[in-house]
Amino acid sequence: MFQEATAEDRRKYYTMEWKIERIPDFIRESIHLREFGFDHTGQGPNDRYRFFRDEKFLTKFMKYRAPYAAYSSVALYDRPWKREGWRSSELVFDVDAKDIPVRQCKCDNVCEKCLDQAKEIVAMIIDTLEDDLGLREIHVIYSGRGYHIRVLDPIILKSDSEVRSQILKYVIGGDIPRFSYTDFEGRVRSLDHFMVPLGYPRVFTERSRYIILHLNGDEKIEDITRQTMNKILEYRDLIGADRWGEFRDIIGPRVYERLIKGIAKLNLQLVDARVTVDLKRILRLPSSLHSKVSMICTHVKDLESFDPLRDAVPDFVKEKS
Repeated sequence: MFQEATAEDRRKYYTMEWKIERIPDFIRESIHLREFGFDHTGQGPNDRYRFFRDEKFLTKFMKYRAPYAAYSSVALYDRPWKREGWRSSELVFDVDAKDIPVRQCKCDNVCEKCLDQAKEIVAMIIDTLEDDLGLREIHVIYSGRGYHIRVLDPIILKSDSEVRSQILKYVIGGDIPRFSYTDFEGRVRSLDHFMVPLGYPRVFTERSRYIILHLNGDEKIEDITRQTMNKILEYRDLIGADRWGEFRDIIGPRVYERLIKGIAKLNLQLVDARVTVDLKRILRLPSSLHSKVSMICTHVKDLESFDPLRDAVPDFVKEKS
């Protein structure tokens, strides 16, 4: 499992197993408006600006060329072969299992454990997109080494990079919430994020809880010493029990402030921010083969029941096992 596909493996997959119907409808219906890119050697997608009029031309290309990797744009264009006449772009969140900042495993590439972690993060992000932002047209693609969340709500499609950046920070907890109020005696008081169980403070608290509970102790957090990290690990069960105030008092308010700053930076690493803000990004084409790990990029219909080791394994891998 997770071995690189040979040229013969790719030929078998695209001639005997791949079907155009495995590409999601939201891509198939707009093939003529998307840029396609291909990697034929494993060195990256240097065959860009490809254009296909319809499914027939794309099918012929995929079966004949059996590419190492295939990509399509998140953007729709009037002239996709030039990337001109931009119409809209999907909002995308890229969760790569090998880049999770608090991985519980020690694997060199990806494994079942870190893929499960990626799936947990995807579920958290989707909950926030739906519950806090009211978005509904959300598709999940297993990318081979993680997941792509692709949002197609009309209110999002024409938003610029700055709007997408702000959505990203909200969804993953990239900024520390700051609140203050004036008490009855005229004194200015501050509120910690965990004291406000609504909106963005709640999101930030949830993401911070996830990070702290998944720390393995090897992470480098700015201004946090090894001794302090050991203390954080010793008392983090208080976070799991939602006793943030006790946890803060035990490690000290100043240390807690440094920790939260570091956690916010780790939150930003839960996804690849560049993918979210890039209006012209190309992503792995669902149904195509991720040849580096011999897994199928798969449109996930039910995230909870989806198992990549069962649902995204090509036949040539099964035959070898």
